[in-house]
Amino acid sequence: MKSYMVYQIDSFTKETFKGNPAGVVYNADGLSDEQMKKIARELNNSETAFILPPTVENAHGRIRYFTPTTEVPICGHATIAAMYVKALEEDLESSVFNMQTKAGVLPFEVIKKANDYKIIMTQGKIEFSEPFDKDISNRIIKAIGLTATDLDSKCPIQIVSTGHSKVLIGIRSKETLNQLKPDYLKLIELSNEIHCNGYYVFVLGQQTDDILIHGRMFAPAVGINEDPVTGNANGPLGAYLIKHKLVNYNKDMYQFKIQQGQAINRVGHMEVQVIIKDDQPSQIRIIGQATTVFKTKIHI
Repeated sequence: MKSYMVYQIDSFTKETFKGNPAGVVYNADGLSDEQMKKIARELNNSETAFILPPTVENAHGRIRYFTPTTEVPICGHATIAAMYVKALEEDLESSVFNMQTKAGVLPFEVIKKANDYKIIMTQGKIEFSEPFDKDISNRIIKAIGLTATDLDSKCPIQIVSTGHSKVLIGIRSKETLNQLKPDYLKLIELSNEIHCNGYYVFVLGQQTDDILIHGRMFAPAVGINEDPVTGNANGPLGAYLIKHKLVNYNKDMYQFKIQQGQAINRVGHMEVQVIIKDDQPSQIRIIGQATTVFKTKIHI
C-alpha cells in the first residue's frame, strides 16, 4: 500500500466553505485511471486534480482532472487548487511552472506574498464556434429556464473554448440569474447534441463597478448540476467580450473581476486578464486565491 496526500481546497476565495471546492492529490504517481476516478467520486467535488510527473520534456509536472464521473482536459478552479497545494507542500517562492495537461503544456504562475499565494493560470488556445441558429438557441434558452426577453441582445449564444468549451448566454438581469431553475435532463440531451457540456449564464455589469460579471454555470452532463466559480467559463468569456466589442479596452490588455456562486451560497471571485493583439483576444489568464479546508492521507 502507498500513502497519498489529499487536500480539500476552496478556490477563488480566502473564506472557508465559499468559492469552488476541489480535491487535490499531491503525490498521485502510481494511481491507475480507475483509482483516480474512485477518489474523485469519493471526494465528490466538481473536479479533483491529480499532480503527477511529466511525460514530456518541456514540462515541470502534469495535472489530470476528474469529475465524479469522467476525466476532463482541464479545469480552472482545480488548477488554482493544485498549484496552491504545490506551493504549500514545496514552500515555493514566486515562480512559473510549465504544467502538462490534456489541453496542452501551459504556464501557471505562483505569486508569494505575505506567506500566502495567488495563482495565475494561462489558459489554452482560444476557439470560437459559430453562434447557434434560432432553433438550438431557443432550446437552450428554454432548458435554462429563460425566455427570449431575458436575453441581452448584444450577446450571441455560442460555444467558446480556452481548453474546455462552454456555451455562453448573456442575460440582462442579475435577479433573473439568481432565480434560474434549469431542466437538467434537457441540458444533458442538448450537450450530447452540441458536444459541449457547460452552460454559462452571465450578466454584464457597468464597467465602473468593481464586479463586471455575475454568472452561473451548469454542467449536468458531467455530473455537475451547478459549478460555484468556473475558470473555464470566465476565461472564454473574457475572449468573447473582446471579440464582440462588449467592453471598452486599450489595445494590449483588458482585465476585469467576476463574482459567481451567490445563488448557491458559495460566493467566489476571480480576475480575468485578456491579452489583445490586432484588436482580437490572443491569450487568457485567470487569477485567483485559495484556502485549505483540510488535508489528510489515504492508503491504497
